[in-house]
Amino acid sequence: MSASNDAKPTVSAASGPASPRGRSRRKPALIALTLTLIGAAIGVWLWWAMVEKRFERTDNAYVHAPLVQVTPQVAGTVIAVLAEDTEAVGAGQILVRLDPADARIALARAEAGLAQTVREVQSLFLNNSALAAQVRLRDAELARAHTEVMRSADNLSRRQPLVASGAIGTEEIGHAEAALAAARSAQAAAQSALAAAQEQAASNRALTEGTTVGRHPSVERAAVAVREAWLALKRSELPAPVAGQVARRSVQVGQRVAAGQTLMTVIPLDQVWVEANFKESQLERLRIGQIVTLRADLYGSSTEFTGRIAGLAAGTGSAFALLPTQNASGNWIKIVQRVPVRIELDAAAIQAHPLRVGLSMQVSVDVSQQEGLRVTEAPAPRTARHTEAFTSDLTQINLRIAEIIAASLGGQAPGKPPAGSGRR
Repeated sequence: MSASNDAKPTVSAASGPASPRGRSRRKPALIALTLTLIGAAIGVWLWWAMVEKRFERTDNAYVHAPLVQVTPQVAGTVIAVLAEDTEAVGAGQILVRLDPADARIALARAEAGLAQTVREVQSLFLNNSALAAQVRLRDAELARAHTEVMRSADNLSRRQPLVASGAIGTEEIGHAEAALAAARSAQAAAQSALAAAQEQAASNRALTEGTTVGRHPSVERAAVAVREAWLALKRSELPAPVAGQVARRSVQVGQRVAAGQTLMTVIPLDQVWVEANFKESQLERLRIGQIVTLRADLYGSSTEFTGRIAGLAAGTGSAFALLPTQNASGNWIKIVQRVPVRIELDAAAIQAHPLRVGLSMQVSVDVSQQEGLRVTEAPAPRTARHTEAFTSDLTQINLRIAEIIAASLGGQAPGKPPAGSGRR
């Protein structure tokens, strides 16, 4: 009995509540865990307040660049394609050649038309002298007719008093009157002929007054036709508008192309920019000119690009989609929209690490500097882009036109009126 009574206290001690010593061991661990969590929360808050709060970030950003299309200015048949996709080309480099046969024929026709026009205009100047001589001739004829009228009238006046005395007969008086009437008719005809000659001379002078053969409007019009034909011949070769890389080449040798048809695209990779699609709630702290740090998956996180905010798009991406969203429905759910922000990249970074259109970028904007205009208030940036690839020097064709005019004038200078074209 004593043995069993001694075992009972041992069993109840093992199955009873924890001892004060065990509770004292768990309490410091819980306190340490709690302090650790509080410290981590404070560290995260401090990191957000001191570092993360200074930045607006997004990985919804992509590289863009001008897509310069190569299009012919005249229709024609392709006889040569001198550039392939991915090939780097320089500004003004010939990319496509069209068959120039039709343009050469048109140029020859225009040159012949210019020569013919010069000869016709030269004849106008020469007609001034001929018509002036015709006016002088008609003037002389009118003077003779007037003299004949005066003579016939004097003859009739001398014979009329002799009729009463019977010295002359009435028949002779009738002849004198008929002669006077004929003289007067001849005088009227001569006067009309003089007026017609004067009008014709004045009309011809109006066509040549105040100008020369080389500067005559008809010659200038024919010269413009020559320049147009020459330009059409020059445009049978298609140059690269800008320096860049060829993409989307669709033209083939032997293809018949129309004016304005896109044959290929040249992308100037030194003019790329980034469009970062920020949430509309992130735009409040964005300012024009803020410094942007970017990373591209192409080069990894070790390569950084720098840039500056340049502007804000006029609308969200969904607003310019092919099928814009329609929210006028009963099951409408608000979705935070994203607005493209244009970021101009530093040229040195682009040159060291070239980018390609469509690459994704990770964008981080330092918004600690709040100076300058908001992106929603700033006007759109004005970037002037131009090309000299299509500028044609007309010196060569102008010299050719001067040669044609001089040859048609018989070697005479185009700026001088032809010999014998003096005006009355």
